Amino acid sequence: MNKTSLSVLAAAAILLPSVASADDADLATENTQTVEETVAKASSLKANLKRVALEYLNHSVTHKNDPAYPDSYSDDEETTLGGVFDGNLTYENTNMVWINGLFMEYSKNKTTENGITTKNEQNDEILLFTDYTHKVWQLEQGVVGPFAYLGYETEFTDFDLIDANNRKHSYRTKILRAKGGIKLYDGKYFKQLYIALVEEDDMTYNNDNMKTGGEIGYEFNYPINPSTNFISEGYARKFFSYSKREATDFKYKIECNNRIETKLTGDLYLAPFYNYEIAETRGARSARSQSTIGLSLSYNKSFDIF
Repeated sequence: MNKTSLSVLAAAAILLPSVASADDADLATENTQTVEETVAKASSLKANLKRVALEYLNHSVTHKNDPAYPDSYSDDEETTLGGVFDGNLTYENTNMVWINGLFMEYSKNKTTENGITTKNEQNDEILLFTDYTHKVWQLEQGVVGPFAYLGYETEFTDFDLIDANNRKHSYRTKILRAKGGIKLYDGKYFKQLYIALVEEDDMTYNNDNMKTGGEIGYEFNYPINPSTNFISEGYARKFFSYSKREATDFKYKIECNNRIETKLTGDLYLAPFYNYEIAETRGARSARSQSTIGLSLSYNKSFDIF
């Protein structure tokens, strides 16, 4: 048998199984396409404008002049206008939920008396974050699984602190925050309910202050009727250890925001709200609380990207 015959036989040995399995290959391709289509249907990417709002509000602060608070507000018992943006991109499939979001809040009051203009802040926060939840246990309503979170918190303007020598220094909040724990996601009423370990790198004072703590948080949504929802969001965070000593380090912080949203028309909502916060820092004489009541006009909508 010459080399030419061997080549022909080799080619035939390779081609015959391929021809014989052509139908199987077509079937496998169809099955693969079906699986891909099923996965595609189970996957979604949405842009969520949870809340774009204009707020009319009144703010009260206890111990507002205590220098041991990093975000002390000068405005108290004054009515003003503010704005809120709360939006995210949410990717979800059968195994996971990945949320990338941006929250911004700001309000300011400007008053002039005897030719002197005073500007007072009530709210000032920027939060950029990514939040990944892995689906492990499927419930009748919602899923439960481990989650990981990374966020960066800052603000639009600086705040001032007076040191021991009566000198004023300006700072801006800069905090890198990581969380890891267990979460209930998309339940019947609790859209989020979690417990987590928290690690913070506080760079506000131009150094790195590492903090470790624990946190529980929630997002609750209860439909009162087809056009009205009661919505509550909040968290409680307590720190256990610090790498540096700063009088303005929080020992704990508890925040609860509540509103009743009623649809006016389309995606436009009107909502009276009440927000409450209590916190205490390591150098404070006592805990500080903040209460905010008001009325918001908001636009809420979700957009399916795929």
